[in-house]
Amino acid sequence: MKNYKYCFFSVVLTLLVLNINAQIEVGPLFSDDMILQRNSKVSIWGEADANQKISIQSSWNKKKITTQSDADGNWSAKIETPKAGGPYNIDIKSSNSTVTLSNVLIGEVWITSGQSNMQMTLNGYANEPVLGSLDMIANANNSNIRLFTFERVTSKEPIRGVKGQWLVSNSENTAAFTAIGYSFAKYLNKVLDVPIGIINTSWGGTPAEAWTDSKTLVENFKKSEIKNFTKEKRKSHDPSVLFNAMINPLIPFKIRGALWYQGESNVSRANNYTKLMNVMIDGWRREWNQGSFPFYFVQIAPYRYSGSDKSESAYLREAQLKTMLQTKNSGMAVTLDIGNEFSIHPDKKIIIGKRLAYWALAKDYKIKGIPFSGPVYRSIEINDDKAIVDFDYAESGFVFFNGKINGFEIAGEDKVFHPASVSIMYGKNVSKLTITSDKVKKPVAVRYGWKNYVEGNLYSTKGLPASSFRSDNW
Repeated sequence: MKNYKYCFFSVVLTLLVLNINAQIEVGPLFSDDMILQRNSKVSIWGEADANQKISIQSSWNKKKITTQSDADGNWSAKIETPKAGGPYNIDIKSSNSTVTLSNVLIGEVWITSGQSNMQMTLNGYANEPVLGSLDMIANANNSNIRLFTFERVTSKEPIRGVKGQWLVSNSENTAAFTAIGYSFAKYLNKVLDVPIGIINTSWGGTPAEAWTDSKTLVENFKKSEIKNFTKEKRKSHDPSVLFNAMINPLIPFKIRGALWYQGESNVSRANNYTKLMNVMIDGWRREWNQGSFPFYFVQIAPYRYSGSDKSESAYLREAQLKTMLQTKNSGMAVTLDIGNEFSIHPDKKIIIGKRLAYWALAKDYKIKGIPFSGPVYRSIEINDDKAIVDFDYAESGFVFFNGKINGFEIAGEDKVFHPASVSIMYGKNVSKLTITSDKVKKPVAVRYGWKNYVEGNLYSTKGLPASSFRSDNW
């Protein structure tokens, strides 16, 4: 009798264990309160028992999609999403279990990534505030904005696991979310009137190499070109470890595009930053396999670094400008006017989010009439003792504040730069500036904002700042 009872309970226990093991699972990216990209075929995935039949049905079209888990229990499927709307439900079923995702919206999904300036929340850092954050936090109750923040983790190999949670925008949740990402989302939501989802995957103090996939680094750089940035022996600085752990788990979650704010940790290696950024972007796009999705980034802001009068960060800003000019479907929000000499974290994060939004609204959402870039250096012409500099994105001319245009320098063949006077030209030459100095009779080159810290005050007439630049390659 004892043996019979033992066998009976063993069978029951085994069945219970098998039943538990058979429960279907989806990762945190697929949960209540999430947003899926509209008008798309979006991927959804998870785990179940091996060789289980899985069915997926959404409330927006009642169409049932079926798939099957593989020998390891992994499954994936694609479902069609409608135009923006919701809330909806999604039912995911296996032979003996069901997962229901509720309060799902359909809209626009963007990811934000980079280092501490992207990570910086509306709450700010210790003794480093975000200007205007109180009003934004107080007005954050908006169920059409959804927020997801990755927990910070590293991995030497690509992983699939995601740690994080979708949250509905409210004052509490928003205060602890990336300030730039939220500003971007709020502006897009207001202009487009569609739900916006932001997935933030960022980590302060990290180099771009850590966010670049291994294949891209191996194919484009020698070991000697990337070895020196690991000298601080932080796991988060190693090549590819953040791509593996904080980008790869997102793929192939359907996104509209990516926002990036990084570069401070690469200032000492500006010479290869353009190449690094170009191939990193290409690598992300290759792995996502959804074409040349938009990639908009922030030019690092003025800050003293090793000293205000030095210029190592100007070379990094130049590298970022070259990335914008060389990489398809990319754009750059300039911050030359909003730096802080004594803080690497400028407080005008809300403005930065809006400047990124202008790029998206003009380029991706095709809203005509929205300017998206400040003046960008095009060419230089020497006319006797004058250097005449022409700009793109200055078709209506220029505006400046504080009495005169700051930050221009001019040099002759001796390569010695002197502070320059600047005159705005008119008529057919409205996009040009005349640069002169009493100390330079035969000018050769011009620079603007070519210091670690500068208070840039040259703008387009639409109020977007000019990037720092140099006409020479000395």
